Amino acid sequence: MHYLTIRTDDIQRVTQAIQTEFRLDELVQIAPLTGTAPDSATLFVTEGAIQVSLDWSETLPPVLLPRPLAFSPENLLALVFIRLENWEKAYEYARHDRQLAETFDLTNRLQGGVPLTAPEQPVNGFGTFTLYQRWHNRAVALHYGNLETESTDDDLREAYQAALGFAPDADYRAYTAKHFATLLLDTGQLTEANQVLEKATVPELGDTATHELLAVQYAVWLQQLVVPYDADLLEKTKTAIWQVLQYYEAQQRSIQVGLLLVDAAQVANFTNSFAEALGYISRAVTIFRDEAVPELLANAQYRKGILLYTWAQSGNPQFYRPAMEAYQEALKVFTQQNAPAVFAEIQHHLGVIFAEIPDEVKKKSIWAAVSSSSFQQALAYYKREEFPYEYATICNHYANALTKYPQAAKSDNYAKAIGYYRDALRVRTAEAYPYERALTILNYLEAGWYVGEDDPENQRALYNDMVKKANEVPLLVADEALLREAEQHLQRIGKLELI
Repeated sequence: MHYLTIRTDDIQRVTQAIQTEFRLDELVQIAPLTGTAPDSATLFVTEGAIQVSLDWSETLPPVLLPRPLAFSPENLLALVFIRLENWEKAYEYARHDRQLAETFDLTNRLQGGVPLTAPEQPVNGFGTFTLYQRWHNRAVALHYGNLETESTDDDLREAYQAALGFAPDADYRAYTAKHFATLLLDTGQLTEANQVLEKATVPELGDTATHELLAVQYAVWLQQLVVPYDADLLEKTKTAIWQVLQYYEAQQRSIQVGLLLVDAAQVANFTNSFAEALGYISRAVTIFRDEAVPELLANAQYRKGILLYTWAQSGNPQFYRPAMEAYQEALKVFTQQNAPAVFAEIQHHLGVIFAEIPDEVKKKSIWAAVSSSSFQQALAYYKREEFPYEYATICNHYANALTKYPQAAKSDNYAKAIGYYRDALRVRTAEAYPYERALTILNYLEAGWYVGEDDPENQRALYNDMVKKANEVPLLVADEALLREAEQHLQRIGKLELI
């Protein structure tokens, strides 16, 4: 099976070079020049020079090679072996060309996470492409490298902007823009990421570059989608995802297809297209399982769990069990040790699921026990001081769950629920979270009616607190349903006063 193709106008010299290495010709196909479009799996040797296409598929770190690269058996074999990921041989042949050797070393260090010193700022005197190449490689090293010395954000930004300014054509400019925009996306600078991508997306771009920029662009738009969703932006994002998905499918880039499907499921869920979203995420799970990428598989299972959990919470309890199964698959990778935040979030959702899952009455006590354990594990990570919002959410959900557990013989679940509601309300203040506070107050009031309190003093304190909190709701929200529910509690309290 051939892993690499070399197209050339000098088949004899190329063949001689390849045959100097035992059985290398079994891995490398040598073919004449044709009108075939260049790709990352093809090297071109023509007019005494080696031409290498831009590696948009990211099989290696995005380091640019020198150009022009003179043809020699050593240079050709160095490039062949780096494509075959035989670094020992690649280094052996690259030592004949200092610039090529430096580029290989940077690529190898980036791929292996080995500490490195970023290339120095280029100085005047280089040719146009060399100046661009050096600025681009400096940016890539500062962006992705495990640096031995500290650098600043300004250094990184300067390198990317200089590379964009010196890029010799639209495709190279797009190649650098893709990574600069990815950096801006990852750091939440979405407006600037849009600007970089829009400036790089020009009519003369090749098909590959156009789709690769679109792959970053849709990810920026996806981050900009917030409730209430902008219909135009949502539609634009869906169209872009579908276009990039078809492009990756045509290239048989299965893992990228799987990642696109995960995002497509999220967008479909935004539009309440549950069946569509479930179809996308299930297909992604199958791809990642077939490709044997456990981390991506676990992430897809996690996202599937979130999707099923969300729909179960929307009045479809039949989805609790498959959500639980998806989450439990994800936990095989996202353990408390190596992914504590994801582990805690899954435990939070499992706590709700175990409390709500439909089952026989005699099994409810078992579900209650594992539900309580899951909530406790979630709270062990999401502490009030560090994660106040998440802490309050989990406390509120835990309290809700306690009201659904079978009554314990030696403790009052409703009294425990009141305690967790109060913990949530300490965070959900009227100033910071008025709507969430109103919801928690109404949950608190509902639980308050069932507290088994025998002490008259404690009964009076709870009664007074319920009156106070019911009267607070109209000060927090204007939602008619919530106001009506608060008024019903006040009327019920009023009847107690008449007894």
